[in-house]
Amino acid sequence: MRTTRALAASAVAVAALGLAAPAAVARDGMNLSPSNIVALPSVIARGGQLTLTVDNCNGPATATSDAFPATTLTGTSSLMRGTATVNRNVRTGSHSITVTCQNGSVVNPAAFTVIGGVRGGLGGSSTSGATPTDMAIGGGLVAAAAVGSALFWMRRRSEKRI
Repeated sequence: MRTTRALAASAVAVAALGLAAPAAVARDGMNLSPSNIVALPSVIARGGQLTLTVDNCNGPATATSDAFPATTLTGTSSLMRGTATVNRNVRTGSHSITVTCQNGSVVNPAAFTVIGGVRGGLGGSSTSGATPTDMAIGGGLVAAAAVGSALFWMRRRSEKRI
């Protein structure tokens, strides 16, 4: 009984392998067109770096977009990869990527999104300084704190020493 089970399991494994092998050989011999452009991260600030990948691309390959200069992709025919730096003056919003390979080209119309940068280095303050209104509010708060402290200390009862 055990021999029968072992033979049946072996036959199923050989059949599965036999059915998969012709498909693998056929895929290697086919002329596939490039596909599946991926840009990571998919949301990026101006000046950031994108990692680009594309499947089934025969090199040399070039990735282009209105958001970064033409970038050369390298790798194997199953996966080409490259790094692109987003321009600092690019408009915010969704951008497309076109990859051109020896065996064709592919476009991803909404590959990544550029967001506006953040103001850093000044703590969020503006370069023009404080306005007169800001100065008046700050002065009023300091004056209120001084008056409140004086009233607190004046109303405090003196301690009786024994």
